[in-house]
Amino acid sequence: MNRWLLWLPLVLFSLFFGAVATGLMMPKDNIIESKMVGKPMPSFALPAAIEQRPGLSSADLARGKPTLLNIFASWCLPCIAEAPQLLALQRAGVEINAIASRDTPEDVANFLNRWGNPYTRIGSDTTSRVQLEIGSSGVPETFVIDGNGIIVHQHIGDIRPEDIAMIKKLLEDAG
Repeated sequence: MNRWLLWLPLVLFSLFFGAVATGLMMPKDNIIESKMVGKPMPSFALPAAIEQRPGLSSADLARGKPTLLNIFASWCLPCIAEAPQLLALQRAGVEINAIASRDTPEDVANFLNRWGNPYTRIGSDTTSRVQLEIGSSGVPETFVIDGNGIIVHQHIGDIRPEDIAMIKKLLEDAG
């Protein structure tokens, strides 16, 4: 009986290792999509993230014209990567509003001074309350909002050059 007890730690370790290896190798969908797509934007009013731009409210997103709502943060590296694409969308006439998540006015201002400011309005969501209410699970995320304030699309992650045409089409269709 004592001989089997000597092998017990090795057997338990092998079972644990097998379970971890299986979990790592199994494909899984770890992207959390918003359940708010197709629904009206929740009611909110956020103060301005920087002095140079007004704050953002849900009413600003329901003024008859489709818009983008970009969730970003100054500390977010993919947000830096998507900055040129947001500037290109702005130059193409797209209205982009933003929510700065868990950030300070100084850090937001420094980020925008360095990487560009494509935003019409920027709300400060220091507790991520609004971000979570609309179903955003991280930064960056961008939502296409129709003219009635309905969320019609969620883009998870940074916007890349190959995404611009699709986003323009979604905005056109939302009009």
